[in-house]
Amino acid sequence: MINLFKNLAAFQQEIKVIHKGSTGYANQYKFADLPKIFEAINPLMQKHGLGFAQMINSHEGQNYLVTIVFHCESGEKLESSTLIPNVQLAKMNEHQCFGSGITYYRRYCLSSILGLVTDVDNDASGKQVLDTARFKLAVQKIQSGEYPRESLQANFELTKEQINFLNENEI
Repeated sequence: MINLFKNLAAFQQEIKVIHKGSTGYANQYKFADLPKIFEAINPLMQKHGLGFAQMINSHEGQNYLVTIVFHCESGEKLESSTLIPNVQLAKMNEHQCFGSGITYYRRYCLSSILGLVTDVDNDASGKQVLDTARFKLAVQKIQSGEYPRESLQANFELTKEQINFLNENEI
């Protein structure tokens, strides 16, 4: 895999931080969307003889996103498989939720396997900022009694909108 690693390392030395240009649910967070990521990576991947593929595989009723990065000339490849959880999002049917999950995981899996920087750095508190999907899961766990609100606030950096949501809905 020396060809793949050599060219992937050269790619990583040239790729710049991909700035967030899109805004998520109710302007609660920003993210680099797939077109922005593709615009940044495609010319450099071509330059370094790299390509990628992402596909959905189903196994035992679960859906997985398989991300493959390959060296075009040698055929060497890196592969990663990530479970796409079934979640219900507000005002979306199950197919829309699944499509949203695919897009979400495509961005993060591709960013991870290529070593891209697209996330906001954690602030000085060292607490992680929750994106909307993870915040919604946390709210569900609080509402079901699995997780206390105090732990959420102690362990994560919440946005003003997230705090307002918790307060307005008495969560």
